[in-house]
Amino acid sequence: MIAKKTFSRRDFVKGVSGGIVALPLIVPARALGLEKGVAAPSERVAMGWVGCGGRGNYDASRLVRHGAQLVALCDVNKQHLDRTGKRYKVPASACSGDFRKTVARKDVDAVLVATNDHWHVLVALAALRAGKDIYVEKPLGVTIAEGRFLADAVKKTDRIFMHGTEQRSMASVRRVCELVRNGRIGKVAKVTTACPGGRKSGPPKIAPVPDTLDFDMYTGPSPKRDFDPRRISTGFHFHISDYCPTGFMAGWGIHHHDIFHWALGLDDTGPVAIEGSAVYAPATDLCDCPLTWKVNYTYEGGITMEFVDGSKFPKNQGIKFEGDKGWIQLHYGGATSASDAKILGSKITDKDVRLYDTGKGDDNFNFLQCVKSRKASCSPVEAAHRSTAVGYLGEIACRLKRKLKFDPKKEIFPGDDEANKLLSRPMRAPWKLEA
Repeated sequence: MIAKKTFSRRDFVKGVSGGIVALPLIVPARALGLEKGVAAPSERVAMGWVGCGGRGNYDASRLVRHGAQLVALCDVNKQHLDRTGKRYKVPASACSGDFRKTVARKDVDAVLVATNDHWHVLVALAALRAGKDIYVEKPLGVTIAEGRFLADAVKKTDRIFMHGTEQRSMASVRRVCELVRNGRIGKVAKVTTACPGGRKSGPPKIAPVPDTLDFDMYTGPSPKRDFDPRRISTGFHFHISDYCPTGFMAGWGIHHHDIFHWALGLDDTGPVAIEGSAVYAPATDLCDCPLTWKVNYTYEGGITMEFVDGSKFPKNQGIKFEGDKGWIQLHYGGATSASDAKILGSKITDKDVRLYDTGKGDDNFNFLQCVKSRKASCSPVEAAHRSTAVGYLGEIACRLKRKLKFDPKKEIFPGDDEANKLLSRPMRAPWKLEA
């Protein structure tokens, strides 16, 4: 847990050398934070971790590497919980299947929310109510209304927020955004984004719920269903609308929509018109989200963005910016190409617009530094909400099969009751949005 400093590390070392503190003659460098890359105990961020599956393990391993201390774990799957607790030496008394117990702990400074999408906002809100900083995996909720609710709640607190979209912390991505923002390809007229498409599954296969799983808690605010093992499988649950309403349109598309907004200074707005079409998985399938799609968005000022599934884009995903002086293309992970090598070699000077530089190229590191410094993270909550909303707006247009007008300030479809009903969805009792 982050302790209030009453004396410096240097004072402590002096005290040890002067015999003031009774300690062994040899003090491990790790204990003092002198070992390269290891934070002193008083500088470590004590974290509660909700969701110990694959993504959660990925985030936690990086957070620990950067000095976080995992003091509490939560997962509704006891197999995940036991395995992770053993790996990080978290005592059984600090492991729970109920996130409310985890976020309420007084020894927790910050909470990692790495659950399925349908739990992101509710867990994050509980952590905020408990006064914790939050690292929330993408996307930000399962509806536009959820995202707005959390964004407003974060702004009313002094808590640090990080959205796990990753690319804003990558130096290569930041450079492309700075090239675009500073006119190296001229005036941008069109952007294309792409991410992997959906998947088919066949119909549900009812099976007994494992003794190690609290399936009711797993379901949470989503509709109650019969158990199918694929509902808790990473390869499938991202394409089940109960948990991820648009599949990869929001769940993966946000990576590229976030960079589109960052490069063009659109972090606090959204499109004014959306039109698209999609091919959905069969209604009888367990996985019932869009398989393929093509959506066109128009922003104020005339910028257009085309969002397609990966079958229509090189290397299955990425983003392409097209200006009147050339184009530049960014693939997921940072690889780039351009219409002219001179574009990529162009120097960004101090006179140009400079974007947030994490210094380490890692959003987990940036989060921990921000928890200590109380400065905003590289992925603020308004940007997270707006980037998430792009996928949801696109799927709504595909579902209604008509062009929609959208007011990005009020976040409504003016005069369109049918579309406005799709901005939110009911939650299964007793769960509800609560600041």
